[in-house]
Amino acid sequence: MADRRLQVFHTVARLLSFTKAAEVLHMTQPAVTFQVRQLEEHFNTRLFDRTHNRISLTDAGKTVFASADRIFELYSEMENAVREITGEISGALAIGASTTIAEYMLPTLLGDFKERYPDVTIHLKVSNSDGIVSMVENNAIDLGVVEAPVGNKNLVVEHCKRDQLFAIVPPGHPLAGSEMVTFEQLLEYPFICREEGSGTREVINDYLNLQHDCHSVLKVSMELGSPEAVKGAVEAGMGVSVVSGATIQKELKLGTLVALNLDPPLNRPFSFVHQKQKFRLRVMEELLEFARAYCREHDD
Repeated sequence: MADRRLQVFHTVARLLSFTKAAEVLHMTQPAVTFQVRQLEEHFNTRLFDRTHNRISLTDAGKTVFASADRIFELYSEMENAVREITGEISGALAIGASTTIAEYMLPTLLGDFKERYPDVTIHLKVSNSDGIVSMVENNAIDLGVVEAPVGNKNLVVEHCKRDQLFAIVPPGHPLAGSEMVTFEQLLEYPFICREEGSGTREVINDYLNLQHDCHSVLKVSMELGSPEAVKGAVEAGMGVSVVSGATIQKELKLGTLVALNLDPPLNRPFSFVHQKQKFRLRVMEELLEFARAYCREHDD
């Protein structure tokens, strides 16, 4: 219902990028530029200054942007008020999740949510934790679920579930008969890591910084982009690793990997992260509450 030109302008102004706005809006960049020019023609003034491949808001643009914020907030409030009366839960949500969560936690959660609310459309984007936080910061997604601490104090971060990490080795490895290992013992072997920006990589680094006995550096033999790749490399005898317990249930049943408790234990929270919006769509509130209940039920 809201003016499409204003929606496109608001996205460009928020991101200060025509390219990023086109990605978020699933439009071509020329189409985004056309909508903004249409709005500038309507007001008969420039809304952006374009210099050196960068854009900034003009004084008129700042005024339109501030007004657009209020307009879209009132629009959301109107939609929610009507849906409260009708009892309807519908709409579209964009969710982002780090790789481990997207592969091992969200399929069941979102499947159950869709079964209860079939009129809700959910778009899922997968990245590492740094990428998901960046999407939330840029309003490219409504809600992120990440596996590492979030440094941006302007975002709302809500812990939803505790995740325990384990050392993994192939059967027959010298450590395979141990029930518990220290990280200092793991450092004696080639270590297979997730990539920089991964939540798992970050919590391992933080853990190591707290271990006074770990004077050696990690002997990183490989950096891989997914839990499946890490598990496959360990199974092949290429090194050891530390992964989420949620990712290795199948391998433990098949006997292709051996999981070892870490001493001291390594736990981390899975967390919801979103903008500090004054007003959210009811479908967002419903998803958050549904996810909180799911996490309470499945927490260790």
